[in-house]
Amino acid sequence: MSIYAAPIRDMQFVLQELVDLSAIASLPGCEEVSPDLVGAVLEEAGKFAAGVLDPLNWPGDQTGAQAKDGVVTTVPGFKEAYRQFVEAGWPALGGDPRYGGQGLPHVLSQQVSEMWNSANMSFCLCPMLTNGATLAIARHGSPQQQDTYLPKLVTGEWTGTMNLTEPQAGSDLSAVRTRAVPEGDHYRIFGTKIYITWGEHDMADNIVHLVLARTPDAPEGVKGISLFIVPKVLVNADGSLGARNDVKCVSIEHKLGIHASPTAVMQYGDEGGAIGYLVGQENMGLSYMFTMMNFARLEVGVEGVAMAQRAYQHALEYAKTRVQGREVGVKTGDRVSIIHHPDVRRMLLSMKSQTEAMRALAAAAAEALDHALLNPDPARRQQGQAVFDLLTPVVKGWCTEQSIKIASTGVQIHGGMGFVEETGAAQYLRDARITSIYEGTTGIQANDLIGRKIAYEKGATALAYIAHMRALDADLATHPAHPGLAAMRAALAAGLRDLEQATAWLLETYPRNPGAASAGAVPYLKLFGTVAGGHQMFRAALIAKARLDEGSTEHDFYRAKLATARFYAEHIMPLAHAFRVAVTEGSPAVLALEEAQF
Repeated sequence: MSIYAAPIRDMQFVLQELVDLSAIASLPGCEEVSPDLVGAVLEEAGKFAAGVLDPLNWPGDQTGAQAKDGVVTTVPGFKEAYRQFVEAGWPALGGDPRYGGQGLPHVLSQQVSEMWNSANMSFCLCPMLTNGATLAIARHGSPQQQDTYLPKLVTGEWTGTMNLTEPQAGSDLSAVRTRAVPEGDHYRIFGTKIYITWGEHDMADNIVHLVLARTPDAPEGVKGISLFIVPKVLVNADGSLGARNDVKCVSIEHKLGIHASPTAVMQYGDEGGAIGYLVGQENMGLSYMFTMMNFARLEVGVEGVAMAQRAYQHALEYAKTRVQGREVGVKTGDRVSIIHHPDVRRMLLSMKSQTEAMRALAAAAAEALDHALLNPDPARRQQGQAVFDLLTPVVKGWCTEQSIKIASTGVQIHGGMGFVEETGAAQYLRDARITSIYEGTTGIQANDLIGRKIAYEKGATALAYIAHMRALDADLATHPAHPGLAAMRAALAAGLRDLEQATAWLLETYPRNPGAASAGAVPYLKLFGTVAGGHQMFRAALIAKARLDEGSTEHDFYRAKLATARFYAEHIMPLAHAFRVAVTEGSPAVLALEEAQF
């Protein structure tokens, strides 16, 4: 079983050379962000990930959380690890300083989140959802609600959840039936919610549930949904914990992966109604919940990066130590480890290059979010929000889909041993599999991308982002004699042509035939991710070339950057053309069969 080692050097590269760290440090509240601070945070987070979280990952997967009579017991070690997590201040990393947070930017907290998810995704789902609940209450809650809940949520003393899904209503929230009956200064909540990650556990004294429900006079559909704070334990006026609320876990799911993360079925109101507090105004709940969901979608994309990185590390160690066969073309001599075989190297480079592209693209989205939230210039805030909105479904959808393929490649490198649970490779594939499903499936992300982010604004942000990526061509053109950079320039040009053609087709087709456009939505999302990821890789290659020309002593690191970027150009970017064809020419085939013909 391999030991996780955080890719700190690559994260530093992303933060200090791909991201404009000086611009982030100029934002209000981020003045202390410096290369030294970044290095210190990454170093300590890496130690916590490797020393505390990673040793619990495999045993947690094998044991799983346990539920009995409404009580959920986490796997051995989780409760102690969470206490260390809180005492070290990690939950507060990006939190509001007014409530005990450290106020560090998303671009930095995102890298730390990747480490923890690589080391133990089941564990990290709990603080991820808590952070989302914190954002929703901070943005939409009343001052009293903020003062009551945020100090404990920001520091991680209490945890949070989001309760959307019901048995009869999966992703279709218009079918939500949970009831909220007004009673004085609160409501009584009645209903059942399913798939509630960390909905019940023994790691914190209280769990703050954010619950979607309908008031008696609410209109039908999504316009009639309200959002409520429903704590597991009621909070007294002085902030102390009071009586247990009428909310309980009736069971936890038996899942393909993330076994140590309890996914609960929650029952509200069996004994007179759970007490809930309205957030904001009635019937505005879905828009409020999107604050939490968009943050979670970006974080789930980071989970995809994390699972890809962990699967790569595991496969790399196996490839270096598994001795089998001789080098190609050699009939005699010593047998070699399988990393000497060209096809294994191809698979490893596929894993490594795509993971680096995913990490860089996720950081670009986080950078845009930091500017959207903190930049004092209204125009720059608006631009940051637009880019964040565009990239969020891409990061969520593309990074998670790729993580599944990358984890599957990791199993393939192990050969038959990868199919055996004891080697650990299968766990990363099982854990990664959920990432493309929750917080909105890839299809939902893709339709959001082509509908709200492309068609609704007539492609303004997408076309501007394509123009931004095209500007890299001028820099690549200054190195015509370098074979790797020349290959990257050609790949970028071809990929951008395909992306422009697909975007133009969507803008023309969506208004008159949204079904045909939707048939190509997922290929379009993958096309966008592939090209945007390539853009980040080729930026990295130019930086690496400059550092080597300057005489950097980190030869191996920067040469590897050039090598992975060239591999991406020649092995990954050509997929963009196939995705474009699927978008612009593939809808008739998708829609050809009648229901009875399937």
